Amino acid sequence: MTSTQDPDGEEGDRRLANIVLAVAFVLLIGGGIWLANAMIDARKADECMSSGRRNCNPIEVAPR
Repeated sequence: MTSTQDPDGEEGDRRLANIVLAVAFVLLIGGGIWLANAMIDARKADECMSSGRRNCNPIEVAPR
């Protein structure tokens, strides 16, 4: 039996699959970093509130 696709077509499909997987990997890593930073910020806020302080999340006001 012979393959119905030419080698160039298979190479193009493989290249497209590699690009899609690379983009998905970058998005996964970026999402993981964002989630880790969000969890660190939440932990810091929780520790601040647990210690009884009231100015854990100060409101920034633009200068007049």
